[in-house]
Amino acid sequence: MLERIIPPGFEPEMLPEPRSRGAQLTLRYCVQCHNLANPAMHDAGRWPSVVARMVPRMEGKGNMGKLMTEMMAGVEAPSPAEEQAIVAYLRKHAQHALDPKRIPEVAAPAAEPFRLACSQCHVLPDPRRHTAAEWPAVVARMEKNMAWMNRVVGSQPTPGEPQLRIEDINAFLIRYARR
Repeated sequence: MLERIIPPGFEPEMLPEPRSRGAQLTLRYCVQCHNLANPAMHDAGRWPSVVARMVPRMEGKGNMGKLMTEMMAGVEAPSPAEEQAIVAYLRKHAQHALDPKRIPEVAAPAAEPFRLACSQCHVLPDPRRHTAAEWPAVVARMEKNMAWMNRVVGSQPTPGEPQLRIEDINAFLIRYARR
C-alpha cells in the first residue's frame, strides 16, 4: 500500500536475529503497509516515536479520517506487548551514531561528503559498525536508496548543488572502520 515510503532491498534474511520474536513481529506487522525497514534506519532514540506513530495508523486512525479507516481495513495492529517487543528489537539493532569525540576528524572538510550524504536520512553512522571490506557494499546500497528516494519525489539535482563523491565517503568510513 505505502511500499514506496521505504526503499526496497532490505530483505527478511538481512534482519539481525531473524528468528527472534522482535524480528518476526516486525515482519508480521510492518510490511503490511510498506517495504521492510532496516532496524539501522534510525537510532535507538528515534524508534519509539516511529512505532508510536505507526500503530494508530494500523488501527485505522490517522490524519486522513474515514479514508484512513478504509485504507487500513484488514491491516492488523500489534497488541501493546507486541508493540513493546517491536520497539525493543528495533532499539537493540538501531543505528549507532558516530561519536565526534572519538572521531573528531568527522568535522574536517574531507569528511563533508560523508556528513552530507548520511545525515540526509539518519544519524551519522559509527564507522566501526562495519569492517573496511563491508563498507563499500553498505554505501552502494545507500546510494541506490538515495537514487530511489529522489525518483519517488521527482527531484533532479540542482545546478551548483554539491554532488556526493562515493569514493570520498568510502575513504572516510574505511579509514575508521572496525578492524
